[in-house]
Amino acid sequence: MLTQSSNIKTQNHSVNVKTDLRSRSYNFSLSIIKYLEVLPNRQVFWVISDQLLRSATSIGANIYEAKSASSKRDFIKFYDISLKSANETSYWLTLLRDAFPVNNATVTLLLAEVEAL
Repeated sequence: MLTQSSNIKTQNHSVNVKTDLRSRSYNFSLSIIKYLEVLPNRQVFWVISDQLLRSATSIGANIYEAKSASSKRDFIKFYDISLKSANETSYWLTLLRDAFPVNNATVTLLLAEVEAL
């Protein structure tokens, strides 16, 4: 049987996890922006960079948007979109890592973070 203090701890933990996820997704977007700034200024990177920027920033945007969801179904929809964006982000990062040995250590860290998100 849960006591009232146990319920409060569980609720606080849930709030902290949600806040942490929003914070981590925002910081991940910043990390992607900083990573893209150091890529070579070549046409092939322009296309991939654009796609990566859109998908990576979409993760956090949809997590933030879920906070204002009008229903549980709406909330789930935003997290579902965020998951799909994370999968797409993994694709672009893996493509960059495999096609161009540009800062592979950074890409490895970014891949680990997108998987965690």
